[in-house]
Amino acid sequence: MYRLIRYSQPLATSAYRSPWTGFDREINSLFASALADQAPDAPRSIPVSVHEDKDNLQVSAELPGVDRADINLELLDDTISLTATRKQGEQVLNFERSFSLPYAVQTDKVTATYENGILRLTLPKAEVAKPRKIAIA
Repeated sequence: MYRLIRYSQPLATSAYRSPWTGFDREINSLFASALADQAPDAPRSIPVSVHEDKDNLQVSAELPGVDRADINLELLDDTISLTATRKQGEQVLNFERSFSLPYAVQTDKVTATYENGILRLTLPKAEVAKPRKIAIA
């Protein structure tokens, strides 16, 4: 058997505080702190997408307006570091992104192409990282 319990909202009193009180202050503070990190000379993050197939890890990075010569790409152990510089008149914008790879890769077979502002990396998986079919005896 169920029992019905009736709930009534507390009466508005001088002690009652709206849940929205101070919300605008918090939002303004959040945006101010986020925008403060974006000083003109501070490095910006590079948008990256990662896709995986059976043999490779495919990484695409968006670098519109960046010259090929201003892109620096390094692979050390299992970490990729990507830095780039874009010149806009007198202003120089720095971009950077670094992340760890989920698998060991064949460093001697890594390829990179840059076309229309998109940097594409193909990172072949090392043999130990590839899935193997195991026969059941």
